[in-house]
Amino acid sequence: MEKRGFRVQRWTKSLLACAVLTCAPLLTAADLSPAAHPQPFMNVQLLGINDFHGQLDVTRNVNGKPVGRGDVLAAYLREREAQNPNTLLVHAGDMAGASAPVSALMQDEPTIEMLNKLKFDVGTVGNHEFDEGVNEMMRLIYGGYHEKTGYFEGADFPYICANVVDEKTKRPILPPSLIKRVNGIPIGFIGVVTKTTPTIVTPSGVKGVLFTDEAEAINREAAKLKKRGVHAIVVLAHEGGVQDAKTGQITGPIADIANKVDDDVDVIFAGHSHSYLNGTVDGKLIVQAYSYGTAFSDVDIVIDKRTKDIVAKKGEIITTNQANVQPDPEIRDLIQYYEEKVAPIVNQKIGTAAQTLSNEENTAGESALGNLIADAQRWKMGTDFALMNPGGIRADIDAGDVTWGELYNVQPFSNDLVKMTMTGDQLKRVLEQQWQGDRAKILQISGFTYTWDPSRPVGDRITNLKKADGTPITPDGRYTVTANSFLAGGGDGFTVFQEPTDKVVGPVDLDALIEYIKQLPQPFSAQIEGRIQLAGQ
Repeated sequence: MEKRGFRVQRWTKSLLACAVLTCAPLLTAADLSPAAHPQPFMNVQLLGINDFHGQLDVTRNVNGKPVGRGDVLAAYLREREAQNPNTLLVHAGDMAGASAPVSALMQDEPTIEMLNKLKFDVGTVGNHEFDEGVNEMMRLIYGGYHEKTGYFEGADFPYICANVVDEKTKRPILPPSLIKRVNGIPIGFIGVVTKTTPTIVTPSGVKGVLFTDEAEAINREAAKLKKRGVHAIVVLAHEGGVQDAKTGQITGPIADIANKVDDDVDVIFAGHSHSYLNGTVDGKLIVQAYSYGTAFSDVDIVIDKRTKDIVAKKGEIITTNQANVQPDPEIRDLIQYYEEKVAPIVNQKIGTAAQTLSNEENTAGESALGNLIADAQRWKMGTDFALMNPGGIRADIDAGDVTWGELYNVQPFSNDLVKMTMTGDQLKRVLEQQWQGDRAKILQISGFTYTWDPSRPVGDRITNLKKADGTPITPDGRYTVTANSFLAGGGDGFTVFQEPTDKVVGPVDLDALIEYIKQLPQPFSAQIEGRIQLAGQ
């Protein structure tokens, strides 16, 4: 889609409480003014979001201020788009999956409708787009029938992904890249998703596809684009990292990718890590705007019309503070329409929480909400122990009346519970697998306790493994264990869960949590109990 005209963007101060880390070298408003770049230069604005997760009607708090919601995000995007007719809207994946009920109960069609109404130009897939399998992902993108919702027309804009291929044909399941022309000047876009997707999605979700190296896929597509005369190249990468608030240094998988890819790649819109990124690695500007619609990225580039290359670039991350805009009326009406459709389910009262139950972990890795969920799963399946992955706990439970919709936001994945028998040795080896990659993933537990020692080597950190009554758990002892189907399939790298063969599938995890809360004395509560201990504390 070609967009006409030229007008310099008004630079506004970021609404983030923290200082905005800009790319180096630092560009000022004058650097991107017509005087600094007269014809034959062209200014283009790229507005990006990542990891929205269908949070259409969810308000979050940042520094004590309400932020987010789809209609508020839409108002910000449309306001910025009006400042420069040469604007493209892009996203870096996880628009769907782990969504709020208003979107999830309608198969995430409302979220795609919102993106359609905002006239997004291009997006890529994240790992959560695979939650319900490749066929359902393709239905959301290209349209099709679902028994719950009927026929859906799909996305009005293209999805691209260069590193997911069909297992049999080895051909990409989506277009790897595309070219958008702005006033006749080509800008190439390449999409990739984290190659770790098979380890963080249920096996059924990624059945039939393979995930290849992101940097290799980007370089392959960049070479094709350059052959077609494209030198302004933007990557939409559902992979992330972290940024040092003092030095501005970006590290993690997205930095590794940036160091490996072709120098004609100018800008990378990142995702997946739900973090703030705005800086350069190997000359590539990398941006990521947190998650859940609480912020968006504004990247302004200057293209030399003669060389068709980007000669200047600047990134800004803008928080979507609700107080600063009026919600977009079109998206507000869309949200209200779907809220009414799901209200009978979402508004059911399940119980009353005596206090807010948080999934925030203490230094040992234990959380009050994690304890509640693990207890619910052990209770429902009648097992000795239960283990819950922390990444599957997506929101807190606020004090006061607790509704079905709130609990859905806590556990939105609809994973089945799985009962199995494990030896004490297998249990210890599962716990030893909590330290993989850049950071630990401490499982939430019920029915037993243990201590871990960070001074010991990875693979030998677990000590004092005992039942809740203090009885030692022996290596050759046999114990019944509950885990959700994601963990039971070896998700998050917990491959020891694949060893038991006597697995029995139970109800959905959300249903177990609802039933458990209903039978508790009201108001109910949970707290950190010292189930997980850190050596020396």
